[in-house]
Amino acid sequence: MSAESTVVAEFVPDEASGAAYQSESDLEKALLTQLQAQAYEYLPITTEADLVANLRAQLEALNGIRFSDTEWRTFFNERIASANSGIVEKAVRIQEDHVQLLTREDGTTKNVRLLDKGHVHNNRLQVINQYETAGGTGGGVTRANRYDVTILVNGLPMVHVELKRRGADLREAFNQIERYQRDSFWAGTGLFEYVQLFVISNGTLTKYYSNTTRRQHLSEASSARRRVRKTSNSFEFTSWWADAGNQPIKDLVGFTKTFFAKHTLLNVLTRYCVLTSDRMLLVMRPYQIAATEQILRRIETSTNLHRLGTSQAGGYVWHTTGSGKTLTSFKTAQLASAMPAIDKVLFVVDRKDLDYQTMKEYDRFQEGAANSNTSTRVLKKQLEDPTATIIITTIQKLSTFIAANKGHAIYNGHVVIVFDECHRSQFGDMHTAITKAFRRYHLFGFTGTPIFAANAGSGGNVQLRTTEQAFGDKLHTYTIVDAITDKNVLPFRIDYVNTIKLPPGVDDKQVSGIDRERALLAPERISQVVEYTLDHFDQKTKRSQTYAHGGRRVSGFNALFATSSIEAARIYYNAFGRLQDERPGGQRLKVGLIYSYAANEAVADDFVDEEGFETDQLSASAREFLEDAIQDYNEMFGTSFDTSAERFQNYYKDISQRLKNREIDLVIVVNMFLTGFDATTLNTLWVDKNLRAHGLLQAYSRTNRILNSVKTFGNIVSFRDLEEETNDAIALFGNKDARGVVLLQPFAHYYESYAAKVAELLAAYPLDADIVGEAAQKEFIALWGAILRLRNILTSFDDFAGQEILTPRQVQDYTSMYLDLYAEFRRGKDGDKESIVDDVVFEIELVKQVEINVDYILMLVEKYRAAKGDGDDREIKEQITRAIDASPSLRNKKDLIEEFVDSVSASGDMELEWKAYIAAKRDRELDAIIDEESLRPEETRALVSNAFRDGGLPTGGTALTRILPPMSRFAPDGAHSAKRHTVIGRLTTFLDRYLGLS
Repeated sequence: MSAESTVVAEFVPDEASGAAYQSESDLEKALLTQLQAQAYEYLPITTEADLVANLRAQLEALNGIRFSDTEWRTFFNERIASANSGIVEKAVRIQEDHVQLLTREDGTTKNVRLLDKGHVHNNRLQVINQYETAGGTGGGVTRANRYDVTILVNGLPMVHVELKRRGADLREAFNQIERYQRDSFWAGTGLFEYVQLFVISNGTLTKYYSNTTRRQHLSEASSARRRVRKTSNSFEFTSWWADAGNQPIKDLVGFTKTFFAKHTLLNVLTRYCVLTSDRMLLVMRPYQIAATEQILRRIETSTNLHRLGTSQAGGYVWHTTGSGKTLTSFKTAQLASAMPAIDKVLFVVDRKDLDYQTMKEYDRFQEGAANSNTSTRVLKKQLEDPTATIIITTIQKLSTFIAANKGHAIYNGHVVIVFDECHRSQFGDMHTAITKAFRRYHLFGFTGTPIFAANAGSGGNVQLRTTEQAFGDKLHTYTIVDAITDKNVLPFRIDYVNTIKLPPGVDDKQVSGIDRERALLAPERISQVVEYTLDHFDQKTKRSQTYAHGGRRVSGFNALFATSSIEAARIYYNAFGRLQDERPGGQRLKVGLIYSYAANEAVADDFVDEEGFETDQLSASAREFLEDAIQDYNEMFGTSFDTSAERFQNYYKDISQRLKNREIDLVIVVNMFLTGFDATTLNTLWVDKNLRAHGLLQAYSRTNRILNSVKTFGNIVSFRDLEEETNDAIALFGNKDARGVVLLQPFAHYYESYAAKVAELLAAYPLDADIVGEAAQKEFIALWGAILRLRNILTSFDDFAGQEILTPRQVQDYTSMYLDLYAEFRRGKDGDKESIVDDVVFEIELVKQVEINVDYILMLVEKYRAAKGDGDDREIKEQITRAIDASPSLRNKKDLIEEFVDSVSASGDMELEWKAYIAAKRDRELDAIIDEESLRPEETRALVSNAFRDGGLPTGGTALTRILPPMSRFAPDGAHSAKRHTVIGRLTTFLDRYLGLS
């Protein structure tokens, strides 16, 4: 690593200095002093006029020009602070469109750079603090706000730092930024919407994240844009900065010395952010940046030293499964393809399903950046096209091309070849053919589970058995231990189910593998396994809990069931069908099946061998059975797939998408989906097959993707004794002491803490007493939040049933108290006082997971109507009120529901009455908003209708502009933005109130 590396090779912190208490103000002064020592210019700017004047001066200096007053006014209003531009449009301007066109007074034009991305040190860094937005001035800002520390790049605010005193919860700073966005970042000319990165710190802990995390977090909180991906939208997706050895740099002093080093910050802003095609800004993590730079450096040095075509020109990156290898490889390919000496970058995947998945990811990172190819003919055309700089292909297509095109000109080109997931299948004849054909190449591999001597197979080329033999040096490492410690993936919880009796003699290790497998498929055992799975499915996948996903509210997660062979998969599929028929309709799972031909279908193979899409190579009975299972699927979902080549590929794509959307409950597999498949909604793997080494960790890792605060670990339920294999795999791919990090603690560990906290709750906060004083309220909020987090983990343990201590009614009542405080803190005591919601952390996602819905309320109303007049009606009405008070999403609908309860007829159709009532109330409230805000009626109703259909309000672009009333050109500055913000706020509240009610 060089001095100009973005990520420092090794960080050695200074000895801690000063033992005195450090307030937020002290932290801020120390940060400003340190930044000035690192050559940042300090500016005493606190008003927008000063900010705009400085921006003009900085852009003039960067571009070597002078704006006339007229030119500046036009350029600023049209190219920098357009009234129709929000966070997204400004992110596009920085990331993709940083050169803007200036029309001069004499009619000539000139390019004006907002950033110099080619020579990052030409950009000027300044720092300001305590910048103030005035409140109550008629611009729509209701209260004054002061921002802690902001870093300007060429005069534009691009990094904002929010500080809290040492000892405060870091999430308080995260919440404060949310309030700024809600209240004032958009105000005036909206320059603070140019902020690309946020840094939050309490001195001891410091993290960073992109503006999309902030935007997504706000959107989720306000229920707008519910269709956005539920990744990168909350505190869970903030990142630590670290050195190249993955040691987090948490203290603010160390973070400032490394992350805010001028070349590091400018590189992160100009090279290591990716604005996706769906306009989400992703900022890379330090291990991703370190790996990318190691590869780029290897390309450069091996080219200069004339080592092309050797293992010294390449290498491999070991980044654990789920750590974002696709983003790293994309940015690597993108930056490598821009190097002057490089002719092509080939991104090579091993399976057609990965080709499809990777294509989707690449297309998301940059539309059209990657060219997929459906045939070798298309691949040949792309290899001959000088404009196709990044090409995705499969190893099979590439080897077919090589066999058919001896002596092709591309073999003499300077080519970078990147293998995604460099597993055993690349170590054979195809690997040899590729490296023999190309002469001036760099060969790089990405893998989450490298092949070492300890887990290498015994067959094939003895010189290509390990990852290092095939690709060269290990360039960077980020293990599963690093990822779990950083909270980038989840730990595992493993149940070894030993309640199912094995057939006699099967536990004898001397029995041959085939005989043992046959015995394990005995009908009695299969029935017991399936019964256990059905009985525990809801518990393991948290079916009693709900969360927002893909624009709708879904119950729990879904699962894979891994079997040892195609025969076993067929037996299990039949058993699930038979035993589910005996259960009530509401308890039946949607079960799918997928398998295809694998070259090594040996029953005792502990590795996960890759399956292709070659159904024509299946035995007649195996293919016929798969055909029948696909017909079951077609009936379930109204599709028309079969086992023919193209339709089977489409079946794979469809079932994988339904897994990701949480539309299917369980998919029975042999090897498919156990490697290279990501679905954040998948939390459980049921295992009845032998696994070990990289195959075991790959399979387990399907379950540990981060989704939200409800999903806290990946569940593995093993019907085989894989404990030794699991420990060995964790030691191999983590380290010998990694077990305590990678695996969840036993039940007693969590229950002991839970019981103590519940005892404290019942003693300190009895339900019949008020919680008096802000200090006591904060303590209750922290205590109930801790209990919610522990209950979320404990509910997946069988032992928790019957030991909950709190009754369901007590849980509901304490939740209601919790939400009362949440609502009170959000409002603040009065309009001028800063809301202390920023100082407390609420676990609202964990409250939402157990909330009831409108259907449940209507069922209670039906009971209320039936009981009216016989004495039970009062209790039922109280039950309705308690249920609403304990539900975050129904509280703002309480008046609607209670009014309906009082007005319900004696005998009408309950559902029809409810729909008519809601429609009438909704129309009246929307008419009032249109009238009070002077909106265009037809356009507003159309916008709201589409918002109900899409599950969210569009806040960018011109959709909102079309409904706003015309504004006078003499209106004060910021009036248009203020009006827009007010209307967004009112329509979002309206949408949240009525969404999902009918």
